[in-house]
Amino acid sequence: MEDIIHLLPDSVANQIAAGEVVQRPSSIIKEMMENSIDAGAKNVKVLVTDGGKTNVQVIDDGKGMSETDARLSFERHATSKIRNASDLFSLTTMGFRGEALASIAAVAQVELKTRRREDELGTMIQIAGSKIEAQEPVVCPAGSNFSVQNLFFNVPARRKFLKSNQTELTNVVADFQRIVLVHPEISFSLYNNGVEMYHLPEASLRQRILDVFGKKINADLLPVEVETSLVGISGYVGKPESSKKKGTHQYFFVNGRYMRHPYFHSAVMKAYENLVPVGEHVSYFIYFAVNASTIDVNVHPTKTEIKFDNEQPIWQVLSAAVRETIGKFCQVPMIDFDVEGKPDIPVMGVTTSIPHQPKLAPTTYNPFKNGTGSNLTEGDGQDFGNGNAQLSDRLSSSYNHSNGSYDRSNGWEKLYDRYSTSGWKDFEEKEEEKNLQGSIWNNTAVETGTAQMPFDVSVQKFQYKGRYIILPSTNGIMVVNQHRAHVRVLFDQNMQSINSGNRPSQKELFPIVVQFEKMDNVVLENLMEDISSLGFDLSNLGGGSYSVNGIPSGLEGIDISTLLHDMIVSAKERTNDIRHDAREALALTMAENAAIVYGQVLSTVEMEQLLQDLFATKTPARTPDGKLIYTIIEDKTLNSLF
Repeated sequence: MEDIIHLLPDSVANQIAAGEVVQRPSSIIKEMMENSIDAGAKNVKVLVTDGGKTNVQVIDDGKGMSETDARLSFERHATSKIRNASDLFSLTTMGFRGEALASIAAVAQVELKTRRREDELGTMIQIAGSKIEAQEPVVCPAGSNFSVQNLFFNVPARRKFLKSNQTELTNVVADFQRIVLVHPEISFSLYNNGVEMYHLPEASLRQRILDVFGKKINADLLPVEVETSLVGISGYVGKPESSKKKGTHQYFFVNGRYMRHPYFHSAVMKAYENLVPVGEHVSYFIYFAVNASTIDVNVHPTKTEIKFDNEQPIWQVLSAAVRETIGKFCQVPMIDFDVEGKPDIPVMGVTTSIPHQPKLAPTTYNPFKNGTGSNLTEGDGQDFGNGNAQLSDRLSSSYNHSNGSYDRSNGWEKLYDRYSTSGWKDFEEKEEEKNLQGSIWNNTAVETGTAQMPFDVSVQKFQYKGRYIILPSTNGIMVVNQHRAHVRVLFDQNMQSINSGNRPSQKELFPIVVQFEKMDNVVLENLMEDISSLGFDLSNLGGGSYSVNGIPSGLEGIDISTLLHDMIVSAKERTNDIRHDAREALALTMAENAAIVYGQVLSTVEMEQLLQDLFATKTPARTPDGKLIYTIIEDKTLNSLF
């Protein structure tokens, strides 16, 4: 029997390793920029084409490599960062595994030009699929120039999982931002298809944040600073009133390395408890400085998951530091007036007497009590034929729904006889229509979203706490979330407008100027056609500023700047078919902003219209993002409670 275990070729092993290290073009950006930082670069330029799928290039002015080091750098586990296992617990560099270049070279076509300052000539190496195709001397500036083309050219199964150019560019920018935010002492620039997106000169930390996310965020930043024997914490947190549901910037860094840490995130949000609305978040940029021996960064190849030896006490220090910062900002000084030696100022017109209050005697008039059974006559202000409200209510209480007759006892016989024939007929028809509407409710059809509600007639319904519409169904009670119902209706209308491109626009008398971040500006330009079809009229003023000259009709009173920013954030969060998903994101964001708010009082007519519109949609049971719109509490459930 033959042996079945064998060693994989290096090229195959490298492709397997690349599955963890190189997931998309942004992974290359991260690894190459970290290498530039470790090489002592003061200027780093990043260029991408087609979101990085066609080409990624990182140029730095670091110390460069010799001919031998340049070739050896593409071997697996080749690194200058560590020499033994103990070095893993005292890392001061971004990289240390020695896997990045080998993994990249295994799944792409790579060209490296590098030169040390003391060398007259540099070295050029070309590698494709882990195979060195050329190596020769070359004239080049000091530092390194990595060019990575056609990612996953030899792994088609991996390449087809890459997203659209826009989505990949969004991920590139995200990784670029995480690195530049922790190294304000280095100058960075980013180009997409030859167009400069970011030019970030050396600056202070606060200025770097403003350069990346715009000057508007400056007014929202509060400084955090605390130093203990366990940890040093610095950075900035947002003011409570700057909280948003979407689009917040939340970053943790430890010893110059970006990290994700849900536990520490909860510490920050705990400090904002009861200060921001539920479901909203604030931006923060928090930097930890700890002893390298107390953390473990060798958890995942992406090095964004980091273990701390003292997580719980650091959590407490972090939460207390953020609370103290917020407390300083929110503290309001007490104002005491010095009144010693000042003359008393009399208060004029003060009286302790209680003004006379008129007394109203309740009326004893009852139109149904006299010697003849009724003292009402035609023309005395209680016109039966016109369906007087008081009379109608009393007649309704005497109506027997089981046999369609009225109780004529206790004086009702004469009242019945005096009611006009036409008026009585109308009243009977209304009562029968109410019964009909109640019987038409088909519970199964409603739950599956196939029912067409007969709202041309009235069913009894009421609004509960300005949040829910409650009405009867065949075998229970239906509870409808009014806000979500309106979101469903408006979303379908918005999608129809986008597809038809004919939504009316309301011109603004005084145009609004809205400022966008550089990445948001790129997304906005790609979605301009869809945004225009919704009824927005935007003019590009340059520098990320846009003039809003017109808005969709029906959005009056809504913060247009916030709405547009939320639409861009929602579009960026969709990562499949960017065009189709972005349209849905735009339509949903507009619907959520324009929908009936919780607490808004609705009239009966408004409730009927909303329900009619809801059940005219194809999917009335849930919102576009999957939230439940209504539920039915069955009679048996109600009976079980008593």
